Amino acid sequence: MLKEWNKPEMPSDEDRQMRLAKARARLIEQQMQIKEKKIPVLVLVEGWDTAGKGSVIGQVINNIDPRFFKVATMGALTDEERRKPFLYRYFEKIPEAGKFQFLDSGWMDEIIKARLHDGMTEETYAMRIDSIKRFERQLTDNGYLVMKFFLHISEKEQRKRIGGLLNKKDTKWRVNKTDQWQNAHYDQCLDAFDSYLKDTNMPSAPWYIIDAKSRKWTELQLLEILTQGIDIALNNRNMAVPLLQNVFPMAQIPLLSEIPLDKTIDDAEYKKELKELQQRLGELHNRLYRKKIPVIIAYEGWDAAGKGGNIKRITGALDPRGYEVHPIASPEPHEKSRHYLWRFWTRLPKTGHIAIFDRTWYGRVMVERLEGFCSENDWMRAYNEINEFEKELHDWGAVIIKFWVQIDKDTQLQRFTDRQNTPEKQWKITDEDWRNREKWDLYEVAVNEMIQKTSTAYAPWHILESVDKKYARIKALKTVIEELEKVL
Repeated sequence: MLKEWNKPEMPSDEDRQMRLAKARARLIEQQMQIKEKKIPVLVLVEGWDTAGKGSVIGQVINNIDPRFFKVATMGALTDEERRKPFLYRYFEKIPEAGKFQFLDSGWMDEIIKARLHDGMTEETYAMRIDSIKRFERQLTDNGYLVMKFFLHISEKEQRKRIGGLLNKKDTKWRVNKTDQWQNAHYDQCLDAFDSYLKDTNMPSAPWYIIDAKSRKWTELQLLEILTQGIDIALNNRNMAVPLLQNVFPMAQIPLLSEIPLDKTIDDAEYKKELKELQQRLGELHNRLYRKKIPVIIAYEGWDAAGKGGNIKRITGALDPRGYEVHPIASPEPHEKSRHYLWRFWTRLPKTGHIAIFDRTWYGRVMVERLEGFCSENDWMRAYNEINEFEKELHDWGAVIIKFWVQIDKDTQLQRFTDRQNTPEKQWKITDEDWRNREKWDLYEVAVNEMIQKTSTAYAPWHILESVDKKYARIKALKTVIEELEKVL
């Protein structure tokens, strides 16, 4: 793209000033429309060192109410960020609905530097490109406007700017070794930039190359393209998104109605196995920490199926410093105004740690589907998005263990009645539980579809037969141990 790029003709000073005034005024108007229509806008500004990325962001945000935007400079990875998935720190930064997020460099800069300086292999590069394309597509599919700008300057212009900064003692500090290396290896960097731009140029999130030789000219180009993009997003905000075909290998799993629920374990055997299995899991937890392997255990199931007690027997074997349990309720306002996976991305464990989710991202294709909290297009699209999310975690090196805790309708009624009639258990039963029970058949259809479409080879579902809670607890412990032993 850079090599075939045709440099636009710079307008006269008079024409530029007139167009700048018009574009600035348009952005001032649009910020209120963005807020009203609840469209989140992510603006990524990449480019050559000394091309003026920070300066142009500063010029653009002068036209936006400070309450409606944030700016982040994505520098070198911190130790904490290195222990999270590649996309973690970018997903964390996505804006709320109706607001702008500007990134001074981002995932492109990280990948290019790793490729040029850290010896990133072609295989890893290809995986990163796939991750980025999925990330950007998921954002745009879920109503985000993603604007990507590359600020372009010539080798001669970059050398001139570096020299100007070095010649003044007050600006000398702004030039680092990477800037100078980039200029000395301009053609090598140009090749890397060009291939990356081609690899990630998508119809829903295209790249815009900006001639950054003049500060005002840079601002004008970016503003005009940004305001045009916002106008298109405002007009297209209610369009349905095409559904993608699943491309991930699937694991076969039976329908819920085909699973026998008569499995039991006697008390003596339960106590014996519980002790042995918890001891073994504790040993594996130490090895996980030493080998820095992240683990994600996800629990879904019927109300009163025994998820809490099951989780308690897992955590009873673990070092409390190395795990966290996330009880997932209805999203908070700041969570609801972002991509539905955001609140799970921000709860992922560090390497060597375990995250246990009591309810999960699968709410999108169950409660949100059945209660009308999202559109049909949203939940139908979510199967593939969830498979992509879990593939990202798998590629990071995480062990993903997903449990569906299964009981029958009669067992649930018995447990609901027991909770309602026992004072110390009444907090466990709500009116919502009874309402959900009335939709049992609808939920069973949704759960079966969920399991069939998201039981992938890298993150299969495991069914816990929980009419006998003790049997389910032992099976869960055995499953976790088996999966951890595989990776260890």
